[in-house]
Amino acid sequence: MESVDKNLLETISGESEYKGAYNIRKNGKGIERKVTENTNIVTKEGVQGIDIYVKENANYEIVHIPVIITESGIKDVVYNDFHIGKNANVIIIAGCGIHNDHHKDSQHDGIHRFYLEEGARVRYIEKHYGEGAGDGKKILNPVTEVYLKDGASLEMESSQIKGVDSTIRETKGEIGNNASFVVTEKLMTHGNQMAKTTFDVNLNGDDSKAQVTSRSVATENSTQIFESKIYGNAKCFSHVECDAIIKDNAKVTSIPEITANNIDANLIHEAAIGKIAGDQLIKLMTLGLSEEEAEKQIINGFLK
Repeated sequence: MESVDKNLLETISGESEYKGAYNIRKNGKGIERKVTENTNIVTKEGVQGIDIYVKENANYEIVHIPVIITESGIKDVVYNDFHIGKNANVIIIAGCGIHNDHHKDSQHDGIHRFYLEEGARVRYIEKHYGEGAGDGKKILNPVTEVYLKDGASLEMESSQIKGVDSTIRETKGEIGNNASFVVTEKLMTHGNQMAKTTFDVNLNGDDSKAQVTSRSVATENSTQIFESKIYGNAKCFSHVECDAIIKDNAKVTSIPEITANNIDANLIHEAAIGKIAGDQLIKLMTLGLSEEEAEKQIINGFLK
């Protein structure tokens, strides 16, 4: 791999070397793969993508599935399905980095489907990043589908680091008895960038739970849309929280929709959009920071 490849991989994964199973995809093709005793990775037939199988009772398995794009003008669509065995405990680290130095748009659409058997636990980390000197756009459209059987849990950490011109992030869930789906989203937009996030979750089982926390910062002329649809179809609990900082000429929209189809469904949605409070800036400036430095510290803390 070239140095730009290694830098992209380290940025979206936080590691220079991968432990456990992995599948690395570059410019629409798989270039490296490793399987383990408990995790197998199989190339799909008839469509771009892979199937990842984790055996039941596997403990603390780690799976990396990064994607990098370094050629301008590529549109990559991939379907990755995760089959997690009963009572398995897995960390999955994904994400996509695009380096575009030219004039054509580069795009990656990743459709990830998670099938968790009873009692399975997954922590899913996904990072998106764009860079490059060209004026070709860096476009990322991730789709995440989650199917949780009884007692299963999936914790999803999704972040857009920087440099993504356009993104539509779709997340869907079907949640069974005593199953839990927890999502933490962090993103920042600037320039003329656009980011749209949608959640569509069905809480079908008794004592099922969904918790979504979104933190975002919109600056300059960028646009953000956050839309969540939660359906309580049984005795369940859901809490959705969307907080955004807005600057300059940016626009942020939050669209909540919660539907209780059961008398014991407990559904909550909270949203707050606003600029950085003046007293926060003043407090940090009295400690010797410039206004720009104070603002940066507040934003970094907000997105942690």
